[in-house]
Amino acid sequence: MEFFSQIVNFTYEFRDAPLFNIWVGPIPFVVLFHAETVEKVLSNPVHLDKAFAYKFLHPWLGTGLLTSTGKKWRQRRKILTPTFHFSILTDFLQVMNEQAEILVEKLEKKAGKGSFNCFSDITLCALDIICETAMGRKIYAQSDSESEYVKCVYRMSDIVSHRQRTPWFWPDFIYYFFGEGKKHDKTLKILHSFTYKVIKERSENLSYIESDSDSENFKKKRQAFLDMLLKTTDEDGNKLTHQDIQEEVDTFMFEGHDTTAASMNWALHLIGSHPEVQRKVQQELQEVFDGFNVPKGANAIIITYTLHRDPRYFPEPEEFRPERFFPENSVGRPPYAYVPFSAGLRNCIGQRFALMEEKVVLASILRNFNVEACQKREEIRPVGELILRPEQGIWIKLEKREPLAP
Repeated sequence: MEFFSQIVNFTYEFRDAPLFNIWVGPIPFVVLFHAETVEKVLSNPVHLDKAFAYKFLHPWLGTGLLTSTGKKWRQRRKILTPTFHFSILTDFLQVMNEQAEILVEKLEKKAGKGSFNCFSDITLCALDIICETAMGRKIYAQSDSESEYVKCVYRMSDIVSHRQRTPWFWPDFIYYFFGEGKKHDKTLKILHSFTYKVIKERSENLSYIESDSDSENFKKKRQAFLDMLLKTTDEDGNKLTHQDIQEEVDTFMFEGHDTTAASMNWALHLIGSHPEVQRKVQQELQEVFDGFNVPKGANAIIITYTLHRDPRYFPEPEEFRPERFFPENSVGRPPYAYVPFSAGLRNCIGQRFALMEEKVVLASILRNFNVEACQKREEIRPVGELILRPEQGIWIKLEKREPLAP
């Protein structure tokens, strides 16, 4: 938490500067937090590679869409974009609604009984949604939060985040001898074994997953993201290997399991799901940052937490003013002043999925309960790990709503 807080404090201290530089161990990072400077990096197709810290995700995610570079990234993006088309995403609505109903049933037991931390309930619901839509496999996280796979998803995020922020553990020898190397590999084995098994099973039974047009009792089968990947071919007509598919399924699980914790524009504006966006500068940036030169090879960190609080474009940003996002109130606001899902060519491919998921879950909650926040805004202190989490959770009170008269 302290690392992220320090960076945010520096952005406020140097608010009038176009950027500043920090060192994490032996690696320098250029910190950007203004729409004008952020645009110089995110809008330029040259700067597509992720920064140094992403290398620690490679053992888990391989070089899938999130972590790949160059030609491989371009090919994967082209192949995967159609699988996130809106018409396909609507097929996932049934899963989202089913899991939202389970969440509501859990919350009903807590309604009228005082304040409670809802963060775990929401994230477990999101994990159930992601797992079923990604792999077609129910893991029942909401009813069994102590399952081995559920615990490993969260444990792995913590392990990677901790290593990213402790430079003395960057060398593998030191990490495995003195650090969490063995714990890292044990957790990783469980995660990879689970996804490998699911991919193998779905591949072997693909003929049963597809629609049987010859059947008298024809019924369209619900497809998962994995099913679409198993049928996908590249530009040369070759199918993706199981390793390719595992990279993308693991990436989808990693990217998606906490998205619902952020709710719509206001919360995405203030908190969002990720503490920063990182890029590697592939071409020297000369005289574009008010006289500062950024050398080729530098690691750029974009602090969206501060970017979204720029008083020039978001007056009194901490105030609840959803009308600030109305089209007429967004006129003149730079497009890179609000980037909750990054921006440019490498923006988040799953942002439509995330927003749809949030709408479904929030609508289900608000239809059934009156919600009262039990924390002041300043008490929800964000912890910047792989995703942005509230330090003490999110405490609310619920009261059951009376059903509307017919």
